[in-house]
Amino acid sequence: MSVDMKEIFEQRLGRYQAAIALAPVDRIPIGIGSNNFAESYTASKQEVVYDPQKWLQSEMDFIRDFPEFDVLRNNRFWAPMYDALGVKTYKFPGRDLETHVAIQFSEAENMLADEYDPLIANPAQFMLEKFLPRIFGEMDKGSARSHFAFLKAGLAPGMFAEIMRNRSIQLQNQCGMPQPMNGAFVAPFDALGDVLRGLTGVLRDIRRQPDKVLEACDVLAPIMARFALSTADPLRRYPIFVPTHKPMFMSPKQFDTFYWPSFKKTMELIIAGGYKIRLYMEGDWGKHWHHMLELPKGSVLCDIDDQGDIFKAKEDIGHHMCIAGGVPSQMFILGTPEDVDARVKKLCEKLGAGGGYIMGGGCYLPVNSKPENVRAMVDAVMKYGWYDKTIKPRPLPPLPVSEKIPGLGEQQVLTPWEIKKADWGGVTGDEALIRKPWETIEGMAFNWLWSWAM
Repeated sequence: MSVDMKEIFEQRLGRYQAAIALAPVDRIPIGIGSNNFAESYTASKQEVVYDPQKWLQSEMDFIRDFPEFDVLRNNRFWAPMYDALGVKTYKFPGRDLETHVAIQFSEAENMLADEYDPLIANPAQFMLEKFLPRIFGEMDKGSARSHFAFLKAGLAPGMFAEIMRNRSIQLQNQCGMPQPMNGAFVAPFDALGDVLRGLTGVLRDIRRQPDKVLEACDVLAPIMARFALSTADPLRRYPIFVPTHKPMFMSPKQFDTFYWPSFKKTMELIIAGGYKIRLYMEGDWGKHWHHMLELPKGSVLCDIDDQGDIFKAKEDIGHHMCIAGGVPSQMFILGTPEDVDARVKKLCEKLGAGGGYIMGGGCYLPVNSKPENVRAMVDAVMKYGWYDKTIKPRPLPPLPVSEKIPGLGEQQVLTPWEIKKADWGGVTGDEALIRKPWETIEGMAFNWLWSWAM
C-alpha cells in the first residue's frame, strides 16, 4: 500500500470506528452497510454473484466516482458455491431468475415440527443427517454425487474465502477503502425461523411447543457466537454483521420471550470476544430497540430501516448506540437531488448533533438509485456534516478480549478427541501434537455446518 493510500484508509477507518464508539470525529461518516448500488455500478446482477473480478471492478469504479464514502460493503454470495451443491435456499440472477432480478431467498420447512429434540441433543448430527440432505440438491442424486457434493462443499467455501480476501486487499491497497463489517451470524430465533422451520413454522411453534423453541434458542446462542467469531476480521477492525428478520412480525411480548434473551446472549459473547456488531434493524424495530440499552455503550451500530422512525431512535437509544440510515430508499430511486439535499441537511442537524451517527439509507443503497441522488447525498454531507476539521481520524486500538469468554463453552464437535483416540487404540507419542490439529479441524467443520443456515 502506498503512503497516500494508507493515509486515506486510516482516515476512513478511524472516522467509521469513532462514530460507532460515540467518540469525537471530524465529520459524519458515509457508511451504508449494503451498497447494492456500488456492486452493480458497472456490472450486472448476474456478474456480481458469478464473476468476482467484474464485481470488484464495479466497486472500484464506484469508489473512483464517489471517493467520499468511508466504507464499502462486502457481498456474501458467490453463486458457483451454491450451484456446486444444488443449494435450494437461494435463487440467483442468470440461473433461476432474469439477469436484472435481485437474489431471492426461498423459504421452506427444512426442519420438521417434531425434530427439536434431535437438534437440541446433537446439533452437528442433526445438520448432517436432516438439514443438509434437504437443502443440498446434489445429495439426492445417488451416493457418488452425494459424496462428491461434500467434497465440493469443503472446497468451494475455501475458494470463496480467497476471493473475499483478495477483494479486501485490493480495495484497501488500491483504493484505501475499509469494510463496513466482516463476519456474520443470525439471531438464534432467526436461525430457526429462516432456513430451519420457516416463518410459518416457527410462529406456530411458539404457541404449540414454546419450551422447545426456547431450549433450541439457548443451544444455538453459543453456536452462533462461535460461528461469528470464526468468520470475523482477526485484527478486530470491523464490526460483525447480523441481519434481523423476524422482530418486525413479533409483538413486544413475543420478542421479549422468544427472541431477545438468546439474541442478547449471543451478542454479549461476541462483544466479550473483542468485537462490535452492526445490527440491521429490519422493518420497524421501534417497539424493541429500547433493549439496546442493556448492552455495553457503543458496542452496536444500529441500522434503522425505512419503516423505522430514525429520529425517535436517536431520542431513545442514540445516546447509547450509534445509529445509521435516514435517507429513504424511495428518495434515492424517485426523488430529486433537491429532495436529497434537504433530507440530508435535516439528518445532519437532528441526528448528527453530539456524534454517533452514520449517513446512509435504510440498511442499504438500492441498486436502482439515481446516480445524481447518490451524488447529492455525498455533496450534502460535505456541506452540512462537519464537526471539527482539526480532528484527524485514526484507527482505534483493538478492543480487549476476555481470556475465557464466560458462557461460550467448549467448541462443539461431531467426534470428540477421546473417541478418535480410542479408534486408534491410543497414541504412541506426544498426544498434544496430534490432538490440537484434530480438534482445530473438527471445530472448523462444525462451524462450517452453520454457514448453510445463514
